[in-house]
Amino acid sequence: MKWIFEIVLIIILSFMYYLNKPINSPKVIYIPQGSINKIITHLSDKNYNVSKLDSLLLRVIGSPQSGWIDIGTIRSRRADFLYKLTTAKAALQEITLIPGETTYVFLDQLSKDLKLDREVLQKEYDSQASHVEGALVPNTYKMPIGITEKMIIKILLSTSLDQMKSLSVKIFGSYNEKKWFHFVTVASIIQKESANTKEMPLVSSVIYNRLNKKMKLQMDGTLNYGKYSHVKVTPSRIKGDTSLYNTYRNKGLPSIPVCNVSFDAIRAAIFPAQTKYLYFMKSNSGTHDFSCNYSTHLSNIKRVTK
Repeated sequence: MKWIFEIVLIIILSFMYYLNKPINSPKVIYIPQGSINKIITHLSDKNYNVSKLDSLLLRVIGSPQSGWIDIGTIRSRRADFLYKLTTAKAALQEITLIPGETTYVFLDQLSKDLKLDREVLQKEYDSQASHVEGALVPNTYKMPIGITEKMIIKILLSTSLDQMKSLSVKIFGSYNEKKWFHFVTVASIIQKESANTKEMPLVSSVIYNRLNKKMKLQMDGTLNYGKYSHVKVTPSRIKGDTSLYNTYRNKGLPSIPVCNVSFDAIRAAIFPAQTKYLYFMKSNSGTHDFSCNYSTHLSNIKRVTK
């Protein structure tokens, strides 16, 4: 009988030792939907020190929750880690990227709202993004408090790319990155210049009509790039800005988008209105007056400025 007791004691002690072994993880982790085995496999793939035995333990403790889990520490006892998988939820905070906003300003917002390091956010974006601008889809996102700079950029970019590919497939039947981001560039100017969604196809037609006639676009909105997203465009700014975005100095489209754009703007870039408009001027009502010739455009300007 003594040997049985000793074996049981060894098993109990081994089990207690196993439960007290540390597991290192981020404070906030993501748990996918699915079976316990699938979840343990996911965690193992993420290099968390879990095993098939943990699958058995979870069947006793309870089913893990899906979504963002707030572990609360980067080093936990195994027992605590498994328990939190079944009970803890991460606090979520909404962040909104508005159409027409630049990535520079949006990263400022993320840093402030989620208490993240602005410099690290920029480094992560630069290392993960394939495009300097226009790679994010304006939307409201729910992000867990405590998420890392690397993870939030990864989620935003992958979610945005999935949405872009989905729309591209609906319109073109496939996704071609170079072709798509050409339209994103056009859409970014449309986004900056349009007073509302209804105007977007008209602004789009002006862009294409001017390009076809080899005219410079000469659009203020292209100068609202990066940190200048909300800075008023003045004559001195137009004269002094030597960036690739200055369509008063440079012919054609900027080589990269000006901002992040809505799908309404992208549709307008792909499907412009069929017009002969070459000019537009903001009216007193806040919308734009469109014209085909310069004399009418000057009359529209006089009517607003007199």
